[in-house]
Amino acid sequence: MTNSDLADILKLYADLSELHNGNPFKIKSFAAASFRIDKMLEPLFGKSLQELEAMEGVGKSIAQKIHEICSTNSFAELTELIEATPEGVRDIMRIKGIGPKKVAIIWKEIGVESIGELLYACKENRLAQFKGFGLKTQEAIIKQIEFIFVSANKFHYAKAYPVALKLLSILDEFETIEKVDLSGEIRRKLEILTEIELLISTDDEASFREEWLQYFGEEEGSVEEIKFEGYPIHLTIVHPKEYVNKQFERGSQQEHFNAIMSRIEPKPNSFINESAIYEAAGLPFIISEYRENRGEIEKAIANKLPNFIEYTDLKGPLHNHSTWSDGLHTIETMANYCMEKGYEYLGMADHSKSAFYASGLSEEKVILQQAEIAKLNQKYAGKFKIFAGIECDILYDGQMDYSNEILKSFDYVVASVHSILKMTEEKAMSRLIRAIENPYTTILGHPTGRLLLMREGYPIDHQKIIDACAANHVIIELNANPYRLDIDWRHIEYALNKGVMISINPDAHEVEGFNDMFFGVAVARKGGLNKEMCFNAHDVNYLSTYFLKKRGL
Repeated sequence: MTNSDLADILKLYADLSELHNGNPFKIKSFAAASFRIDKMLEPLFGKSLQELEAMEGVGKSIAQKIHEICSTNSFAELTELIEATPEGVRDIMRIKGIGPKKVAIIWKEIGVESIGELLYACKENRLAQFKGFGLKTQEAIIKQIEFIFVSANKFHYAKAYPVALKLLSILDEFETIEKVDLSGEIRRKLEILTEIELLISTDDEASFREEWLQYFGEEEGSVEEIKFEGYPIHLTIVHPKEYVNKQFERGSQQEHFNAIMSRIEPKPNSFINESAIYEAAGLPFIISEYRENRGEIEKAIANKLPNFIEYTDLKGPLHNHSTWSDGLHTIETMANYCMEKGYEYLGMADHSKSAFYASGLSEEKVILQQAEIAKLNQKYAGKFKIFAGIECDILYDGQMDYSNEILKSFDYVVASVHSILKMTEEKAMSRLIRAIENPYTTILGHPTGRLLLMREGYPIDHQKIIDACAANHVIIELNANPYRLDIDWRHIEYALNKGVMISINPDAHEVEGFNDMFFGVAVARKGGLNKEMCFNAHDVNYLSTYFLKKRGL
């Protein structure tokens, strides 16, 4: 159980307690503890009660609750509140923008006890009649609920991937299995999954099933209906002779599979590997993540497949946050970590002044931070480079959060929208394009502001945004945070055709966040990104020259 998991449980208690009119001082205490624990780097799970009580920022009362959670996944007072709250009401509490006080009105005054009932009540305009809601709030709730329904039974690739690898390592030891590998959606590296599929080769299926039950017992269910660490698992079981054929079928989008197989006559019963399938079809090999029936076969016929970006091509991350704003580590710590990973450079892009919630940098702090970076660059001279950037908020009217005089002082500028995300397409477009046209905007950060399965992005015309970036020599970010993956990979090809470079950035707020670039590369490959058009696959000299030219120096 991670610190974030513990923080979520404490926050749940604070919210349920507020819902039931609990002690306001106790509510505030638990909410504050949740916030602090979520930021702690040292894992709390497994510590003794005495160790927890001695930790700064925990306290005796909270320590007792954490100790109880680590043993039972809950604590007595929370269990009582959960039992006193209908499950449907707890679901309503997960809707963004509805705090416990509003949920109490929905439940106790309107008489709604499920998300479905709430949607119906909104459609009948009942919610808007109650104080504190109104038509805008009601409309926002409708959109949130509809998004929840669409997103049901889906999960992020980044969350499922380590679980899949763990299950793979277990099955690798099964004596009854000849081969086992990822298959289906997770092999194609789709950003959102509905299941984890594994392809299993065995010449004795009955013995495999028996070995499965011996290892897992009934805990994870039958082979047909499996849950592993909470994730639905689909096992495709085949005879060894059928393995490659099924590997290709399940590792491809259906239309892609059909189109390739239609080119093969006669069809052999088995192939030695997937490359042999493409060879039989008269085509070069196509990687599984690119098999999406989006023109890749035509490119293969014309011998114009991309030279796909590799994770090892990346030279450094350019969108990161330190303790100067809302990050957990210092610039020096982040730089040392990057050097250990073999990167050539690090780009610091802390939040700008309007992001007060993230301790955004005032003009005075900008000067101090740039001085610190200059000092570190003297220390690392000839070995490593830190670029002094900023993630500058795009204000509601499209203006930047600093004057051009301040913007010019940075090596580069990542322009991003963080506030007032509810916009029409017309408003979003005018706001973004004005920022793109600022002469000091280097990179357009997470272009739609989406959070996968949590928040839809504001509506934009991707092609017009890309056209504007092309006209103003602005790079587009592929934000590699697995909850963003924004720009959507489906728009990368258009950007490449327009000569717009893509920068794969982790948006790291701690050193571990740099690893998210792995997920950025996964979807970048789906979009056909190559090394040449990936901005941060270029070396430090290329970037230094580019930044100087952009600033007119």
